[in-house]
Amino acid sequence: MRCEECREGLSARLDGEAEPGPPGAVDRHLDGCAACREWFTGAERLRRAMLLRPAPAVPDLTASILERTPAPAGEGWGLRIALAVVAIAQLGLAFAQLLGTTHDAMPGHLAHESGAWNLAVGIGLLTAALRPRLAGGQLPPLTGFVGVLFALSAGDLVTGQVTVARLATHVLVVLGLVLLYAVHRGHRGRQAPRPAATADNSTATSGAAPEGPAARPRPRPFRRQAHGHHAA
Repeated sequence: MRCEECREGLSARLDGEAEPGPPGAVDRHLDGCAACREWFTGAERLRRAMLLRPAPAVPDLTASILERTPAPAGEGWGLRIALAVVAIAQLGLAFAQLLGTTHDAMPGHLAHESGAWNLAVGIGLLTAALRPRLAGGQLPPLTGFVGVLFALSAGDLVTGQVTVARLATHVLVVLGLVLLYAVHRGHRGRQAPRPAATADNSTATSGAAPEGPAARPRPRPFRRQAHGHHAA
């Protein structure tokens, strides 16, 4: 057995692994090789020093870490429940219009159109209360509707074409829009990813980031096999 093979077997013995070679070959070589005995003695001494070395003292940073860590955001159940209540009230108003139980002066078909729209708004608000991730998609159309409705209603109120009691029915959709925006912001804040500290650390340790666009890998050139032959 050569010295390299013997020392490989001795290293495996120190690690508690199976020794290579036939049984007893390492010990027979060790009995007749002073260099390997000296190497084995040094390896044993180094291993004991590493095992017995005390762990370095590390300060307890638990309190400071917990103090700087923001509390996890809740599920926003308060806003979602409030939005659901407004949605149910909006649905009740829509059904009242569709069933003709309100005292609106609008003709039949126009009342049906208004009731259908209020029903759609109520369903959308209720869906956003149950699934907050869908709230963002409802903000643009509902915001446009409330904006146009506010402008027209203000003009109708000034000219006396509508009463304050009739305008009070629009409070639900305005309140629903406010709650819809709050639910959307809360859900987006909970889903926002935290900054990647690993990428920052790697950039700081490696130096300045390379300028210009990231280099794209070049396509591998086609290589013809050396043993291939073209047919005659």
